[in-house]
Amino acid sequence: MPSVLVVEDDQFVRSALIRHLTEASHTVRSVGTALEALREVAHFRFDVVVLDLGLPDLDGAEALKMLRSITDVPVIIATARDDEAEIVRLLNDGADDYLTKPFSVEHLSARMAAVLRRTRGPGQAPPPRVIQVGGLSVDPLRRQAELDGTALDLTRREFDLLAFLAGRPGVVVPRRELLAEVWQQSYGDDQTIDVHLSWLRRKLGETAARPRYLHTLRGVGVKLEPPAAPERPA
Repeated sequence: MPSVLVVEDDQFVRSALIRHLTEASHTVRSVGTALEALREVAHFRFDVVVLDLGLPDLDGAEALKMLRSITDVPVIIATARDDEAEIVRLLNDGADDYLTKPFSVEHLSARMAAVLRRTRGPGQAPPPRVIQVGGLSVDPLRRQAELDGTALDLTRREFDLLAFLAGRPGVVVPRRELLAEVWQQSYGDDQTIDVHLSWLRRKLGETAARPRYLHTLRGVGVKLEPPAAPERPA
C-alpha cells in the first residue's frame, strides 16, 4: 500500500487527511513543520508527500527546494494560495502536482493516484527492455543507467529525461513535448529543461559546448545520439 507523508500544521486538516487516507488503505505519517518533514524523508521511504505551504518554521516553497535536494519522492502541494505565477514556479521547482484548498479527500486521492501512475506505472504496459545508445545503457524497468559500464547516479527527473530521449535516439524532441511527457506539464519555463540537461551532461562527462550524447538544436529541441566515431588520421 502507498506510503504518504502529510506535512500540514493545521491540526484539524491534518487529522482529517490522516483519517481519510488511512481509510483509503494508505500508510500515513504526518508532521507539522518543514524541518520535521526533512527528518522524515531522510529516515523513511515515502511514495508521495503532501506539502502545505503555510508552515510555521519555513515557507513551503523553500521546504520544497530543500526536499528536492535530498529526495526524488513525488510532492503534491496543498495550499490556499492560488496565484498562477506561484503555481508555475513551484512546478518548475520540482512539485509534481498542485491542489488549492479547500479540496475533497477524493480529489486528493485521485491526484495521488495519477502521480503514482506516472512515477511507478502500476497498471500500465511493462517498460521497454534495456535501451542501448552507444556506451549508454538505460533500463526503464529497474530505473538504472550506465555509461561505459559505470552506474550513473541520477535523480528521478534526470532519469525520466534521459530514458525519454534514449527511447528516441537521433530524434529531435521539441521542448514542449519534453515538458508534456517528462514533466507532465502543458506549459513551463525552458530553464527547467536547461537545468536538467546541464546536470545530465555533467554526469555524462560532457558540456553544451562539447556534446557527446546530448545535443541541443536552438529553437528546435533536444536529441540524444551515440557519439561520433573519432576521425582516423590520414
